[in-house]
Amino acid sequence: MTAPIPRDIPDLPAIPGMPALLPSPVPATAVVEPVRRPLIAVFRLLTALAAITGVTIYLLLGSPLRVLGYFTIQSSILLAPVMLLSARKAWTARRPLPPALTGSVLLYTLIAALVYHLLLVHTTTPFTMTDAPAATTLWHSVANHLLHTAVPAAAVIDWLLMTTPGTLRLRQAPSWLLYPLAYLAFSFLRGELLLPGTPARYLYPFLDVEAHGYKGVLGNALLLGLSFYGLAVLLVALDHARPNPLRHRSKTGFRLQPPVG
Repeated sequence: MTAPIPRDIPDLPAIPGMPALLPSPVPATAVVEPVRRPLIAVFRLLTALAAITGVTIYLLLGSPLRVLGYFTIQSSILLAPVMLLSARKAWTARRPLPPALTGSVLLYTLIAALVYHLLLVHTTTPFTMTDAPAATTLWHSVANHLLHTAVPAAAVIDWLLMTTPGTLRLRQAPSWLLYPLAYLAFSFLRGELLLPGTPARYLYPFLDVEAHGYKGVLGNALLLGLSFYGLAVLLVALDHARPNPLRHRSKTGFRLQPPVG
């Protein structure tokens, strides 16, 4: 005997809509062929060599402990390995370095150049550098031009013409100022460890506590810090406003064919 057929057949469940597409775990490099950029790699290599040359000249002509205390020398030492790693990545078509790292090093290089050209070399400013007569020699002049003009200009050219725009973030700017703040603390500590009257006890005139006192130096540091933060914000704004110099049509493994028939 068969079971009776029910009078009311329950409704079937509704057919769900199209499910949302999940993000693909396949990286873009699996579809888009990586592009090697040998010219960019060579440019970055030359920039790193210029920074290393300038630092080496200073170390050979002066006291290494004093030379290594300058902000310009430290920023150049930071720039050289970043440029070397960036050159390697451009040569091997690998993912570039984090923008937070390259942006911070660019900021420090620009700070050293602008402070030098706007404050230290002009005799009309109260912070002119007049304690180094050997700076007029040929090799010191070469090192000055390398670290304060050529290398910063090359770093700006690399950023403007050889990197993808829109990668810097405004939230990164405050963290970039931690190194200049640490350098201020280093300057105070170095001055306290050296005896009063020691030559170059304070390496920069605007950080000279003997001449301006702590109150005056902190005021100078505050004005410079605000200027540095404004420069960092300007770099972020320009990074989002500049065009993309690396835009190109990448070849993929897919090609659309016209319909048949």
